[in-house]
Amino acid sequence: MKKTTKNIVSASVAAVMMGGASLAHAADSVNVAFFLEWATPNQIAKVDKAYDDAMGVDVKWTNFSTGVQMTEAMLAGDIDIAYSQGLAPFVTAIQQGAPIKMVSVAVIYEANDCFVKNGLGINSSNASELEGRTVAVPLNTMADFAFRKYMQVLNVDTSTMKIVDQAPADGAVSLAEGSVDMACIFGGDSAKKAGEVGAPIMSSQQKRDAGIGSFDVVSVTEKFATENPGLLRTFLEVTHEANASWTASDAQLKKVAADAGMDVSTTKNQMSGFIFPTAAEQKEQFFGSDGVAVAAAESLGLVFKKAGAWNVDQKIGKVITGEYLD
Repeated sequence: MKKTTKNIVSASVAAVMMGGASLAHAADSVNVAFFLEWATPNQIAKVDKAYDDAMGVDVKWTNFSTGVQMTEAMLAGDIDIAYSQGLAPFVTAIQQGAPIKMVSVAVIYEANDCFVKNGLGINSSNASELEGRTVAVPLNTMADFAFRKYMQVLNVDTSTMKIVDQAPADGAVSLAEGSVDMACIFGGDSAKKAGEVGAPIMSSQQKRDAGIGSFDVVSVTEKFATENPGLLRTFLEVTHEANASWTASDAQLKKVAADAGMDVSTTKNQMSGFIFPTAAEQKEQFFGSDGVAVAAAESLGLVFKKAGAWNVDQKIGKVITGEYLD
């Protein structure tokens, strides 16, 4: 009998983090992708070499501009683990058959903002005036997902718009220069710059009322997960220890800010809206039979589904479960 998505997911990827396999040292080093301008507690463990010490290997970190670039690097064999990859680029990748897996939720956060250029007189009450205009969007990212959800809620026909694929930093520049009328952004400094010349198309309360939210994942190549289950588990354990130790002290904020490439004030403001779920919370809320992860992934699959893509309902669950460690 064919398993449904919910039945498959009930196996729970949280088990990946919490138990069992012995530490394997098949790899001499581990290559991890991360974002600048995206402050997370595990950056303390990164800076302090806690990952290297616990895993017993050299952990090399490379920053990327988008989750799509992370996928490309994993497919090229340059990256083993992507930390805080957006759920949208992850779903897009597996729809296209990419051999990568979700193993954890990195961070939960308010949906990324789309900033409308000041002076246009366009807001949520007359958003239809965006039709026919130009918008900068980092395609197939969580900012792209938020953009499409906003436009759907506000009854804006995106087929009439000129959508330019730009990384957040570039989108903020284009908004300031006036070459785009709206820019969808993630990242602390990029959002700050966009906010200086534009305003979000939807307020935080409007986003909550519409049920629009976001979370990023920890993804991994199938090859690395299969060959190094112990290293993967240890990576997740160190991450959760860093999250549990986070108090937002001045010293912690200063260290994370430096590694994220932001000032302390911007870092503090960004992290105030972040939630870092424990392994137990992930097991209960995200990867259970009615888990948030599968529902969100299926929703994203419908938004970004392409011709010839994997059937989301049949495939998503196996990607999420962590069954490769069974």
